[in-house]
Amino acid sequence: MTPFGQKIRDLRAGRNISQKEMAAALAVSPAYLSALEHGHRSAPSFDFVQRVITYFNIIWDEADELLQLAGVSHPRIVIDTTGLGPQATLFANELARTIRHLDEEALAQMTVTMQQAKLKNRHE
Repeated sequence: MTPFGQKIRDLRAGRNISQKEMAAALAVSPAYLSALEHGHRSAPSFDFVQRVITYFNIIWDEADELLQLAGVSHPRIVIDTTGLGPQATLFANELARTIRHLDEEALAQMTVTMQQAKLKNRHE
C-alpha cells in the first residue's frame, strides 16, 4: 500500500463510502481505485488528485498533504546512483534487498534519519 492509497482508504472509511460509490463519482473503475489503494498502480495524476480533493471537499493543508502523498506514492522506484560515491550505491542496493524485511518502526526511524540529513545538508 502507498501513502496516498492509505489516505484514500482512510478518507473513504471515515465517511462510510464504498470503493464502488467513490469510483463512480470520480469516473474510474472500482478495480482502478482498489489497485490504487493497494499500491498496484503508479502514482495518481494531478487531475485525479484534484478530483479526489473536490469529492471529499478537502481544503488547505489537507489538500496540500494529499498532493504531497500522491507525489511520494510510486510503488516501484528506481534509484540512480550514477555519479555518487560507492556508499550511496551500497546503501541503495542494501535497501532494495532488505526493505521487505523491515518492520514499520525500522522504516520510520530510517525515514526520520534521512529527513534530518536532508535538512542538515540544506543548512550547510
